[in-house]
Amino acid sequence: MKDENEGAGALEVGNAVLDAARRALDDLRGGWDARKVDDWTSMVVARPGRVVLTGMGKSGLVAQKISATLASTGCPSFFLHPAEALHGDLGMVTPEDSVLALSNSGESEEVVRLLPSLLRLEIPLAAITAKPESSLGVAADWTFSYRLPLGEGCPLDLAPMASTTLQLVWGDLLAGSLMVRKGFTRDLFALNHPGGSLGAKLIKVGPLMHDSWPNVPPEASLTQVLKAMTEGRLGMTSVMKGSVLSGVVTDGDIRRALERSEKEGGNPLDLTAERIMTRTPSTIDEEALALEAAGTMEARKITFLIVTRKGAPCGVLHIHDLLAAKVL
Repeated sequence: MKDENEGAGALEVGNAVLDAARRALDDLRGGWDARKVDDWTSMVVARPGRVVLTGMGKSGLVAQKISATLASTGCPSFFLHPAEALHGDLGMVTPEDSVLALSNSGESEEVVRLLPSLLRLEIPLAAITAKPESSLGVAADWTFSYRLPLGEGCPLDLAPMASTTLQLVWGDLLAGSLMVRKGFTRDLFALNHPGGSLGAKLIKVGPLMHDSWPNVPPEASLTQVLKAMTEGRLGMTSVMKGSVLSGVVTDGDIRRALERSEKEGGNPLDLTAERIMTRTPSTIDEEALALEAAGTMEARKITFLIVTRKGAPCGVLHIHDLLAAKVL
């Protein structure tokens, strides 16, 4: 028997998938209820518990992703498998929690069988479904629905494709709204991602800097400057007049000062930090992002920055610190 999709090329099949998702997204873009979303986010923020995600099959996999997104953006959340919930894991849900259930049809057996227990426990229930008139859609206090004008986009119209895309989008829409309502910041995001590249790029300069660094007074001799640089192991020393930053000395500054001294016929040992130093060193505030510091170093082709707090020097950030933190 000839397969019903035989002869369909990748372009035709791919465009069908994309068109189905795009039409469904366009439909959602013009019809989602912002007031309902605001009402749901207000409920979640007001409750001390977690948002519990549940769903079967592909919807369950999407629910796991949404739960992970919520947890990483400041909203405590976990995924509860509906079949396991029916056999005891429902005890993980407390009266302080709320539930967000996913089902394209709204009639997934395991999810529907959970509804009486959730209602009996008076757990606030929200749903993401294509069928607001379904058992799940009717039982939910908040129903976030979508339509599939061109179906799933699957060549056989069997596998979930556009529907899972719309569920993911609804999850992101809700997570984004919660982030704004809860006042979630870049700093908090970094705290929730201490080991990831995203978190590394959002870390501030302060935690990475050296709060003890080499420094010498302006009248320090060349040998004193070299000793400070050697002991500091940062390839530099600051030049401080009391608590005021006068400049910095680097290996390059010393080489250039020696060349000038030779041309002028002077004695290199007569050089002082004030004569060697760069008078306008690059600085950065301790509250700035490490990513900003990396950009400054790369743009100016330098290996360190003087870190300031309210305008006064408080540390040194070296390019090796950025590499160690995986900012670069």
